[in-house]
Amino acid sequence: MLLGCWLVFSGSALASEKSVVRQAEVRATPHGYVLDADIDIALNPTLEDALAKGINLHFLLELELSRPRNWWFDEGIADARRKLRIYYHLLLRRYVVENGYTTQTAATLDEALALLGRVEDWQVLERGALRTGKRYEGRLRLRLDTSQLPKPLSIGAVASDRWELATPWHGWSFDAPPPPASPPLP
Repeated sequence: MLLGCWLVFSGSALASEKSVVRQAEVRATPHGYVLDADIDIALNPTLEDALAKGINLHFLLELELSRPRNWWFDEGIADARRKLRIYYHLLLRRYVVENGYTTQTAATLDEALALLGRVEDWQVLERGALRTGKRYEGRLRLRLDTSQLPKPLSIGAVASDRWELATPWHGWSFDAPPPPASPPLP
């Protein structure tokens, strides 16, 4: 019985340390289609230690959009990547998160990871790229870009799972939303 309890608690502890895409949505705007997503990010002790020592951690947010077809391969619509970065500013004693073109700071690591995992209004397609009412498939994931680590670390990262962080691919289906009416010209 004691062994069973240990397995349940250790399994839940391991599951809570996993990074995962919780939600992703493509929505229409007057300029095109944007992605909103919510990602839970959990760093392992090696990555937390590197971050605390001032090492920049670079991430890639990868999105694939396709339209399923009955008789042939799926039609690829978009294959977009966004670079993200998080680091600890030693003088300010704050975490800095760069997400696209925005830079934000946070007092704690949990706050910084929440900022890093929040994707809002990422322009992924131009207006008219999707056909209203048609069914589309989306896949999204976040992964650590080990090629951006300092060279001594990136060489060791190739053979070590301590330098790995990647969410599983999050897949979802959606019907293309109609684009909103263009705002009237003044």
